[in-house]
Amino acid sequence: MKNKILVLISILITVSSCSKDDDNAGLPESELSMHEINVIDYFKNVALGFEFGDASRITRKWNSELRIFVGGEPTDELRDELEKIKTEINELVTDGFTMTIVNDSSQSNYFIFFGTGTDYAQLYSSQVDLVSSNLGLFSVFWNNQNQLTSGHMYVDIARTNLIEQKHLLREELTQSLGLARDSQKYSESIFQSERTTTTEYALIDRDLIRLLYHPDMSIGLNETQVEVVLKEILSSE
Repeated sequence: MKNKILVLISILITVSSCSKDDDNAGLPESELSMHEINVIDYFKNVALGFEFGDASRITRKWNSELRIFVGGEPTDELRDELEKIKTEINELVTDGFTMTIVNDSSQSNYFIFFGTGTDYAQLYSSQVDLVSSNLGLFSVFWNNQNQLTSGHMYVDIARTNLIEQKHLLREELTQSLGLARDSQKYSESIFQSERTTTTEYALIDRDLIRLLYHPDMSIGLNETQVEVVLKEILSSE
């Protein structure tokens, strides 16, 4: 009787062991680093939806060239900074998107205004209630396929110094790519919700830009769907 019990226990252990292996068969082992896990979490915070309005929380990005026309009173330093930001973004994207600066407003689909909030609101009346409490603002528009198609932004040069202006230019323009939400995480990030003066992308910022404009990242993905895509991209790198 004792031998039978031992044999039965042995069979149960064997069956249990086989069942566990079978359940895991074919499932990839997660090899994501802590940084990559943080990137996925941050992407979901920043890249889905907008701070204002009730737009659905899905991915949106430009599928066409973003052509910038500059107006207002930009200094040479701000024009140089815009060139720098444009170059950095173009070096991060890999899905065919590109950002250019044009001299003819009729050829543009994005307008950057350097001036006062009052002057900006005269150009765009929808911003009247926002400019007094915001030193920088952006607005983007999309089609029925959730592709970003046009936009505009401003940097208040009356109430800010040069460093603050450079920060606002980088923040508002980068958010216009579809990374439109602020976050309290990562004080060094350009998406930090508290007032900062950072004029460089943090590593995690660069990751968010390149992942949104990765060939495998689609438009219209919700939080669950985008997590799957991000894991696939990061796991294959």
